[in-house]
Amino acid sequence: MSIMTSWSERCSVSARLLLAALLIVLLALPVAGWLLSHHYRSAAIHAFDARLEATLNVIIAGVTYDPLLQQLSYDRALGDPRFEHVYSGWYWQITDQGNHTLTSRSLWDQRLPVTESEAISARSVSGPRGQSLRVVERDIHLAPLASPLHVSVAAQEDALRDDIQQFQTVLWLGLLGLGVLLLSVLALQVHWGLAPLRRMNANLREVEQGRAAQLDTRLPGELAALAISMNAVLARDQRLIERGRHTAGNLAHALKTPLSVMRLLVRQLPKESRDNWEVELSRVDSAVRHHLARASAAGEGARLAPIELHETLSALISGLARLAQRRQLSLRQTWESDVYAHMDKQDIQELVGNLLDNALRWAEHDVHIAIQVNGQTLVISVSDDGPGMTPEECQAAVQRGKRLDEQRSGSGLGLAIVADLVTLYHGQLRLQRAGAGGLEVIVELPVVSQQ
Repeated sequence: MSIMTSWSERCSVSARLLLAALLIVLLALPVAGWLLSHHYRSAAIHAFDARLEATLNVIIAGVTYDPLLQQLSYDRALGDPRFEHVYSGWYWQITDQGNHTLTSRSLWDQRLPVTESEAISARSVSGPRGQSLRVVERDIHLAPLASPLHVSVAAQEDALRDDIQQFQTVLWLGLLGLGVLLLSVLALQVHWGLAPLRRMNANLREVEQGRAAQLDTRLPGELAALAISMNAVLARDQRLIERGRHTAGNLAHALKTPLSVMRLLVRQLPKESRDNWEVELSRVDSAVRHHLARASAAGEGARLAPIELHETLSALISGLARLAQRRQLSLRQTWESDVYAHMDKQDIQELVGNLLDNALRWAEHDVHIAIQVNGQTLVISVSDDGPGMTPEECQAAVQRGKRLDEQRSGSGLGLAIVADLVTLYHGQLRLQRAGAGGLEVIVELPVVSQQ
């Protein structure tokens, strides 16, 4: 049952339609072929028997009995030379099962089996030399004989069987051709009928990859209504996302001023109280920044229009490079040219900015950022020559449920925001020992656009 259920779930609509058509053809055509074959066989045998019956009546009309000679005679020509050739397969016989018997020349010294019957009957028997014969026979009363005469006409069944076999061969070949034609026409019909669905699917992929904002509604009536409904859902979701990000930005501005005022007020407190307040205010500020950055992230990169990374990040990295220079640090860059990614500009800037900010905080002399492409995966690597983290700390930092800002004081918030963005874009985050001895953070995101 589970195999059938799994197959039913994976089976496409076109495969279902073609399978249904195949089953109908496999059931209907053999039944139709059997009915036609049976009807033709019955009709052919009936026509053959009717022909023999007509010959039988001619023979009955020509038979006479001579009372002087006390013998039967037949004085009419049937007009068919096959009755004159020995063992030709066409025979007639008249007998009273006693002394009186007349036969066609073709029967020679053989006799046909006799079955008494008042009415005309037809049957198949074995004749001379093992021939399969079709016999039509009946009993007649001829004066002045007291006992009835039995008159039989027989013909070889080969011609009848050949005729039936030829018809059946033509019939089944015709039905096979008809089946292939029907399946071909149905396949074309399914292909043509599902074309709007394929076009709608391609349009959905364009929306998913950010190359289109809405679905094309130039479709058949049923699908057009569906596309309109889906466009309404997409528009509503986009409005909700924009509203949420706008609200997050407003909240950030609304909280910035009260926090600044509270810091000014704290500075007026005695030193023994001021330190505790400043610690708590820093925690509040960090928590607000973290959650606002997470709430304002766009995520789900496949639905975003592709952006050129060098153009998006060059100003940010240049600014951080000047900051590094003032701190007597070197910020090196390795770029792969013309990289396009399905990401929000703010998200990629937030991600790279936090990675570099963390590296610059801990570096002693050198920071290196590398942006590369591996198929459809964007690989961002940031390394420094600072104290780094042990392999155990790196492994613990990326465990599910661990907050990266809990691992080391002063470095975790940026990495926590990076981890949230990586999760939103269905990517992977790895921490390891850098070649220069510090920490290397590697981010892999499946967002590269194939231009």
